[in-house]
Amino acid sequence: MSSAKPAIPTPLTDLKIQYTKIFINNEWHDSVSGKKFPVINPATEEIICEVEEGDKADVDKAVKAARQAFQIGSPWRTMDASERGRLLYKLADLIERDRLLLATMEVINAGKVFSSTYLMEMELSINGLRYFAGWADKIQGRTIPIDGDFFTYTRREPIGVCGQIIAWNFPLILLVWKIGSALSCGNTVILKPAEQTPLTALHVASLIIEAGFPPGVVNIVPGYGPTAGAAISSHMDIDKVAFTGSTEVGKIIKEAAGKSNLKRVTLELGGKSPCIVFADADLDTAVESAHVGLFFHQGQCCVAASRLFVEETIYDEFVQRSVERAKKYVLGNPLTPGVNHGPQIDKEQHNKILDLIESGKKQGAKLELGGGPWGKKGYFIQPTVFSNVTDEMRIAKEEIFGPVQQIMKFKSLDEVIKRANNTTYGLAAGVFTKDLDKAVMVSSALQAGTVWVNCYGGGGMQCPFGGYKMSGNGRELGEEGFHEYTEIKTVTMKISQKNS
Repeated sequence: MSSAKPAIPTPLTDLKIQYTKIFINNEWHDSVSGKKFPVINPATEEIICEVEEGDKADVDKAVKAARQAFQIGSPWRTMDASERGRLLYKLADLIERDRLLLATMEVINAGKVFSSTYLMEMELSINGLRYFAGWADKIQGRTIPIDGDFFTYTRREPIGVCGQIIAWNFPLILLVWKIGSALSCGNTVILKPAEQTPLTALHVASLIIEAGFPPGVVNIVPGYGPTAGAAISSHMDIDKVAFTGSTEVGKIIKEAAGKSNLKRVTLELGGKSPCIVFADADLDTAVESAHVGLFFHQGQCCVAASRLFVEETIYDEFVQRSVERAKKYVLGNPLTPGVNHGPQIDKEQHNKILDLIESGKKQGAKLELGGGPWGKKGYFIQPTVFSNVTDEMRIAKEEIFGPVQQIMKFKSLDEVIKRANNTTYGLAAGVFTKDLDKAVMVSSALQAGTVWVNCYGGGGMQCPFGGYKMSGNGRELGEEGFHEYTEIKTVTMKISQKNS
């Protein structure tokens, strides 16, 4: 069997956006308020289209539809688990059929580089849904041997109506993560895509109908966080909310969930992930892995290797190699062949990153490369590398979410572990060393939900994902991710031991 990657086609040049309305009960709706909002191409700053702006009234409609679809005796609740899986497989097939369209749309809407979007992100989305589909008839309880004349067993049951709020950096992948696990378990969903990037979610909504999901099982309400997102997190008839985004917003959502009906909450939040390179590491691997771990998608990754600690004996060479690697980018419209570095998502992020870069200069870090905006149009920032970064600098503490690499020096193992853990975040970490004992010890000591050793960013849908500390609550993906979408019920039956 060939494992060759598919050839990269030409992006669609005549892409027409078909779906811009709110999706409720397998139907398209105008917003109750009549409002719309513009969707911007971050590479050109041009308006792609306008999308219906959902808020509390639209969320209420979506919740009613989802609640109706979840009623005992409904087509969804009476559906065999294996049939739920078949629907998810069908949805994956339809996404694969529309792969070129969705990849092009993702690039235009989110500023992604076309080649990696078509090859990697679409593959992750398609295979991810198939992974979730395979779990649909494998979510099982247990029998428990308790004392006395009893038969006791557990059931894993769907929680109910799930509100899901996703971020703008990986719109399609995050949609798959959220709906895949929720639907596999038998829940119904109200999903709010990020206001910057609603287009692929709305196209997938059209595929939900085509795949044959019953009405009300999936509802998609585009809108803004303070209105539509707030309505989801505080709604009295939503049983669980899952959010991917900033720690600041995650706190607001958790508070709203607690003040309303104490709904279940899963949060995948920010990070300031340490990446530790010891002197005995393979330098070529470490430089490349740390580089991709930071600069992929213009640094707009929650797990970005954004605190890079390098042992002092190899520090100067590591900095030099990192600068040379960062010089290889070609900036421009990410639909253009040869371009491998696109824009930041919007003006707000663009300005925030530039402000943090300026803070690095003022606080004494050495600017080795970049450090400013690029081009006359679009939200582009030059690939930027700082050396001589110290722990108290803003660029070493705050999540930048941009193409800004900070390289720090360390002397001893105990020192670097302490510094790596000295953060409010705990999403991911990397360790580069040829010493197996050191790799195991350091990966055990690091306070992070995911630790990569001699690589950065590897994994799959089978691997539980989530953070320690203020990087979130709960886990997504893997078997543990399904537990976040089920309630466990214990059933104990009195049995007779008498012979008939």
